Amino acid sequence: MTFSHYDLHTHTTASDGVLSPAALFASALEHGIEILAVTDHDTIDGYSQLLSLQQSGEISDQIKLISGAELTCVLERQVLHIVALNIQMDNPGLIEHLSMLAALRLDRAERIAAKLVKKKLPNILSLVHEKAAGAQIGRPHFAKVLCDLKLVSSEAEAFKKYLGAGKVANVAVQWPTLEQVLEVIKQSGGVSVLAHPTKYKLTMSKLRRIIAEFKLLGGDAIEISYPGVNVQQQNILKFEIDKHQLSVSAGSDFHTPENKWTTLGRYPKVADDLPHVLTKCLADQVTLKRI
Repeated sequence: MTFSHYDLHTHTTASDGVLSPAALFASALEHGIEILAVTDHDTIDGYSQLLSLQQSGEISDQIKLISGAELTCVLERQVLHIVALNIQMDNPGLIEHLSMLAALRLDRAERIAAKLVKKKLPNILSLVHEKAAGAQIGRPHFAKVLCDLKLVSSEAEAFKKYLGAGKVANVAVQWPTLEQVLEVIKQSGGVSVLAHPTKYKLTMSKLRRIIAEFKLLGGDAIEISYPGVNVQQQNILKFEIDKHQLSVSAGSDFHTPENKWTTLGRYPKVADDLPHVLTKCLADQVTLKRI
């Protein structure tokens, strides 16, 4: 099945993206995208804002919107990101889960700020809240504030010096388990996608075990096409997808126009003969409308 131009993995200012939901939509129009999923980290606020704008007629209906979020979880101490697509936003279990994630992120922000203070840096928590402007607070917000204050020369340096894995301000979080996240997505009528599997910097043997567990716990699809994945990696993923009878998904993981490798809608082509999550998402949307 051939689909219109689509992007199923994007971020806005509702989490750690640079563009507002409306600006992301405008950019998607410019790039000829016809199906767009807004998948902010641990929140549906970006999609909700766009849906409201579209329903009120403030933005066009030229783009079909698919509800989404990128949910953080853990499997055997490995942090994973699961893209949830076509979720029912008013589902009580989903709302409760997102509220819990917001509390975890707030607690983490407070602990990151405290650890930076211990390194003789100023307490920047209030500035981080201002930078986030009501969005889910992530480490990139801390990096931006450290840059603003010229305490580091770049966001990359902020991660390398303070915020990255193993650094002083990279605090541990009790994220929900993969099983819990997959159950929440299932209860909310959504489709679960293991995001950018080769970006976790795992050995292929460990990644295969994770994919097997993902399937065993009820996962639906693997993101097979995204910036940075190479042909060899895709071929390995295709083998695992076929082995475990999973679907595929694709997206740019767009955060900012400054990163040209994550331009909206830009990712390696997905073969038409692969089972795609859009088939289910679009079919479910038609079913819901008929009901």
